[in-house]
Amino acid sequence: MRIVFMGTPDFAVPSLEGLIAGGHQVCGVFCQPDKPVGRHQNKLQAPPVKQAALAHDIPVFQPTTLRDGQALALLKELAPELIVVAAYGRILPEEILSLPPKGCINVHSSLLPKYRGAAPIHWAVIHGEEETGVTIMHMAQELDAGDIIRQARTPIDPDETVEQVHDRLAAMGGTLVVQVVEEIAAGTAPRIPQDSSQATFAPMLSRALSPIDWNRPAREIHNQIRGLTPWPAASTDGLGGQTVKVYASCCPELTTGKAPGSIVAAGKDGIDVACGDGKVLRITELQAPGSRRMTAGDYLRGHPVEPD
Repeated sequence: MRIVFMGTPDFAVPSLEGLIAGGHQVCGVFCQPDKPVGRHQNKLQAPPVKQAALAHDIPVFQPTTLRDGQALALLKELAPELIVVAAYGRILPEEILSLPPKGCINVHSSLLPKYRGAAPIHWAVIHGEEETGVTIMHMAQELDAGDIIRQARTPIDPDETVEQVHDRLAAMGGTLVVQVVEEIAAGTAPRIPQDSSQATFAPMLSRALSPIDWNRPAREIHNQIRGLTPWPAASTDGLGGQTVKVYASCCPELTTGKAPGSIVAAGKDGIDVACGDGKVLRITELQAPGSRRMTAGDYLRGHPVEPD
């Protein structure tokens, strides 16, 4: 099938590679513009999808908007039968959604209708979900509300980080989208309407989510830490007067009578902090201001922390 692919970050690469390996004619790739990187922001870095497309000699287009008519004109020239979208980062206007004869489909990293929006993997982890998955859906004007074609499920380990879940879902999406495109080509792809009454939302992340409230239960704080890694990262200012980013933790099933936020113990295994439910959360990896990310044991060698 003749396909235009729209995607930008790492998550989308397995879907693009899967379609290429499946023998489909990917006639063009749309992605976000290159971003400045480096200490002085004076170098431009191509998005992962652009790099993958160029490696296959596929034309790449990086419009700053889809609403000025230029993107639509490009798409009319490319004449795709189907548009496949995976984490593109822009909302497609109606005139683009209605252009390809086979429609537009989206690879979304949640089990819709749960976690519609920009950060579904992060919020699933933050909320302590035991399961997530990938949904391939027909696209509609309302965000992530289109009819479902196929879903694939996977458990979330209680200690997995969002990065680990992300990589697994990206691979699952790459496999599932190829199956769905074959069904669309054959005219056998189902349309399962979403139950909007069951919809939940996954808004964009911000640094406002970072501060740890030690009055919360240990498990909830652990979920916050693993759901915000690597960005914006959970943070706390209770370690020797420094505000540190917390990248990894565990729940050692220890109890304490100390006040929430108190240091219970600090050693090579980590920094134990009292939480609001009387349990202990152990910080195992962190980053101090102006320093690198390191284990808590390494941090303590240069920044001794005494129990409260």
